[in-house]
Amino acid sequence: MTHDHQPTRGKPRVALVTCAELPDLEPDDRLLRAPLAARGVSVDTVTWDAPDVDWAGYDLVVLRSTWDYVARRDEFVAWARTVPRLVNPADVVVWNTDKRYLDVLSAAGVPTVPTTWVAPGESWQPPERGEYVVKPAVSAGSLDSGRYDLADPEHRRLVTDHLGRLGAAGRVAMVQPYLHAVDTAGETALLFAGGPTGPVFSHAIRKGAMLAGPDQPTAELFHAEQIDPRTATPEQLAVAERTLAAVPGGAERLLYARVDLIPGADGRPVLVELELTEPSLFLGHAEGAADRFADAIVAHLPTT
Repeated sequence: MTHDHQPTRGKPRVALVTCAELPDLEPDDRLLRAPLAARGVSVDTVTWDAPDVDWAGYDLVVLRSTWDYVARRDEFVAWARTVPRLVNPADVVVWNTDKRYLDVLSAAGVPTVPTTWVAPGESWQPPERGEYVVKPAVSAGSLDSGRYDLADPEHRRLVTDHLGRLGAAGRVAMVQPYLHAVDTAGETALLFAGGPTGPVFSHAIRKGAMLAGPDQPTAELFHAEQIDPRTATPEQLAVAERTLAAVPGGAERLLYARVDLIPGADGRPVLVELELTEPSLFLGHAEGAADRFADAIVAHLPTT
């Protein structure tokens, strides 16, 4: 745990929550410390699974780089349910850490990537051709994910092996057609900071394509990404707003949200993921972003 070493009497206390591999947060999240201190907030950085933490002693507990939860999701969501004043709230964390939430959003009219779910013990019959992505339903970053060209016999073998590995580990897999626009247009992430009536658009970034081929198992917690600022289009913002409007329990409770979009075959934006648990916020890629998210944290502090 790290502290700002300032007197805290009378100051609101906020915990920024991370994982053991990133005990001092990832660099982008550290950009929150100065604007929070300037707003009179005392900040601690705390590992989510650290023993003997008095979570109730914080006015707000903010999930940030808790990226090791994937292999321990049950433990992570059980922990989240015990934390008072957690943002985003525990029920949102439970819903959002399993990508089967995409079915809920699709049913609500959000344009999403068509997804086939393959549970342990089930099989998937690959089409004769086409490029597909396989990843676990509970995942972060691009870990345990692969891209397969089904016209290639070797890729057909590898995709079956990949699904078999996930199933043998008791993990639900998701299979999606590869959206080729990501190779040219990239992926657009729209970042929202919570306001009094719900998340307000802050900024957008472009991410380059991450998956070059079949899954290659790695012990790395996350992969480096190519990030650039981007101006969101009205159509992208409209899809993002429709997505947030479909969040169970209401989006007004959210401190932050990230909506990841890729152009579909017709060029219109399609939702790839809605990140409400521990998304990178890319605060260093937009002027004023750290201040906007610090303001959102202050707005979520208890009023008494």
